[in-house]
Amino acid sequence: MFGKFKYILILAGLFLFSDPLLVKAQLLKDTTTLNLVKENIDYIYNNQFNKAREVYSRIVSLYPNHPIVFLLRGLATYYEDYPMLHTDTSHISFEEDMRQCIKLSENHENPDYEAEFLLADLCARGMLLSFYANNDLILEVTPLTISSYKYLRHAFDYTSACADLFYFTGVYKYYREAYPKIHPIYKSLALLFPSGNMDAGLKELQKAALNSIVLRAESYSMLSWTYLGFENKLPESLYYSRSLYLRYPGNELFLIAYTRNLLLMKNYDDAEKLISSVADNKRSKFFEAHLTILKGIVQEKKYLNYKLAQQYYNKGINEISVFGKYGNEFAAYAYFGLSRLSTGNDEKHTRKTYRKEAIKLADFKRINFDK
Repeated sequence: MFGKFKYILILAGLFLFSDPLLVKAQLLKDTTTLNLVKENIDYIYNNQFNKAREVYSRIVSLYPNHPIVFLLRGLATYYEDYPMLHTDTSHISFEEDMRQCIKLSENHENPDYEAEFLLADLCARGMLLSFYANNDLILEVTPLTISSYKYLRHAFDYTSACADLFYFTGVYKYYREAYPKIHPIYKSLALLFPSGNMDAGLKELQKAALNSIVLRAESYSMLSWTYLGFENKLPESLYYSRSLYLRYPGNELFLIAYTRNLLLMKNYDDAEKLISSVADNKRSKFFEAHLTILKGIVQEKKYLNYKLAQQYYNKGINEISVFGKYGNEFAAYAYFGLSRLSTGNDEKHTRKTYRKEAIKLADFKRINFDK
């Protein structure tokens, strides 16, 4: 979710159309293993990593050399240590697993299994690119993006065999058209690639959300963020963020997104209840930083307690700054809040300074809680 959108057009632009191929699947048609994969992923997204490891061991015993086992292990590492910074030692095993997944996917010899190897390959590349982008490792982003060309272009060919691939085609079709409208600097770049279709892209993302195996949660998350940031349709965004929270109540990121949407819709009571429900639980420092800023919004908007709101905003900025780009979005909300609360002629310069910092950090400048 955090900091991904500046890379969407680059990634999506690599898709090209080619002749459809008839495919068969191996793991994707093994019902027993498929159910284990679904169970494993559900545990990962619900932050139940011990249970995820138990299920993972059964998958490894059935398919010890399949790319999916490296993808799943790397996925668990990434989210158990989220937000993963380049200074964290866990990134070493994460990168190794994703690279091994890519290598095995590329070197498979049976074209009948193309769909599942393509899915594993694209997922691993996407995870690596997300990690590199959030850590400003641009020198890693560029070669990986270029090398992904011939694998990404096949996504359109295999959606009938693997619903997860609708995620990639949906992202391309929607953001090929939507992204340059929000960021005109990319208009000339977009002209180099086949046209998309925003309505068709949303429909394909919805198909992925309903039918995916690996990318269901990511599809829901993408839809929630798309309706929020690009479509400006809060009820639709709330639907997908709420669905994610209800399905994965242990996931801190999904709780944050759902609470944010409730606050944007001025449903302060339900948002405050969510915040209070986790206040006494031991959570990550990253999550606590987000909670602090959410508490600031509640104090400002519901209780009009501006002094306490300022304290929360300042505390939240200090807490979240150590996480780099992962925390930019919510840091922007806090700076927007401090700008609003800087009143009087003596604080005119401070108000402008806070707002300038907020705009620099925000993905979408109008999502600011000003109204």
